[in-house]
Amino acid sequence: MIFPLFFVVLYGIVTFSLIFVAQQNLTLAAEEGARAALNYQTATSTANALAARTAAACTAASNMVVSLISKAKCVSSGTTCSYDATMDCVNVTLTYDYADNPLVPNLPLTGFVLPASLVSKAMVQLNPENIL
Repeated sequence: MIFPLFFVVLYGIVTFSLIFVAQQNLTLAAEEGARAALNYQTATSTANALAARTAAACTAASNMVVSLISKAKCVSSGTTCSYDATMDCVNVTLTYDYADNPLVPNLPLTGFVLPASLVSKAMVQLNPENIL
């Protein structure tokens, strides 16, 4: 009678600890990707430089993700910042589909407590005068 209760508590601690570690890793990777967008990229126009920086951001973010959540998908975009139309922003978003790739096998009746996906976003602001 005590063992099932103890097992469920232990399972919950392990499962949510791994989810927390995965979320922290996604956050770190997204931030590193945003920082990588600050690095100089050789280009002939501002649009090409922004495109090269967004590609570098996703590459750096994907390289930072640990093997535990290696199926995370990266999307980066370069757009005009919503709060300042004179600046360009690079947004990096990492998404891990936890429902299809759980870190720990799900117990029956635990699906409603576990997240469907883990998402982390980071943004960096670029001055268009300094992109080239």
